[in-house]
Amino acid sequence: MTFLSLAFGFVLLFFGGELVVRGAVALARRFEVSPLVIGLTIVGFGTSLPELLVSLNAALSGAPGIAVGNVIGSNLANMMLILGVAALICPIAVNPNAVRRDGLVMAGVTAIFIVVALGGSAERYEGALMLAALAGYIGLSLWHDARVNGGSAQLHREEAESVTGLPKQLWLMAVCIIGGFAAVGYGADLLVDGATALARAAGVPDEVIGLTLVAVGTSLPELATAIVAAYRGHADVCIGNVIGSNIFNLFGILGVTALAVPVPFADKIVDFDLWVLAGATLLLLPLLFTGWRLARLEAALLLALYGAYVTCQFWGMSGTYPGAGA
Repeated sequence: MTFLSLAFGFVLLFFGGELVVRGAVALARRFEVSPLVIGLTIVGFGTSLPELLVSLNAALSGAPGIAVGNVIGSNLANMMLILGVAALICPIAVNPNAVRRDGLVMAGVTAIFIVVALGGSAERYEGALMLAALAGYIGLSLWHDARVNGGSAQLHREEAESVTGLPKQLWLMAVCIIGGFAAVGYGADLLVDGATALARAAGVPDEVIGLTLVAVGTSLPELATAIVAAYRGHADVCIGNVIGSNIFNLFGILGVTALAVPVPFADKIVDFDLWVLAGATLLLLPLLFTGWRLARLEAALLLALYGAYVTCQFWGMSGTYPGAGA
């Protein structure tokens, strides 16, 4: 039953997230909302919706390890697994002018997230500050891109245009949005219950399951978007999706979760996983700032590094978390 709950939860998260994004994008286009706004807000929020509801559900259910692990693990999956898969399909050459600003924001948000985590927990006031900073970033980006219309603005428009299969009728848009939210919500319940049960049965901490299985599962919308974009020869859109998702994950998801209930960070997260997150972010920066081409060889290296990281999570790590194996 545990694996059935996990599998069904993953399916609901994936298809529910897709429905919300398609319904919301179709509705925005119907009311002639700018593609820039759609790409920067609706697409970014929609692809991070599974992570948000899973982390919030986990924290409120007394499993903060899954909540924290999901945030960190999703960002690592974005940078190593998703970019690795996309670049294997179609090597990525990035225009640094299109991603430099958002890449710097991602690096800054990651640094602030690490500082918060080193304090041992994310408190409610820190969650509120994160959400305020995220809102400010989105507002300033919209204002700047509407005035300048540079590379980053074009990339956000391409993200909006990459969403296809949109419903045409207004009632169908509403069904997609409402049904999608319901599916993601129920899928989050199933996934958290299944992940918690699996962790207990396997004798590993919640954090390990959150960093690996749950993180990959909630990143399925981003993975699907990356694969489709790569097959269409628009692999550069994957970079914009990854940057936006990482920013939403660290400040949006942790911000909402911490605002609802303070979120503690396990010692092992602080001692190990935070620095893997920092290392992966630093590894990505040359691609963002120099226009370095992510070829298939580098993609294979990213996937190998991600495989090594996941292996480390299950290789003698269970005893390093408080309450592990209890």
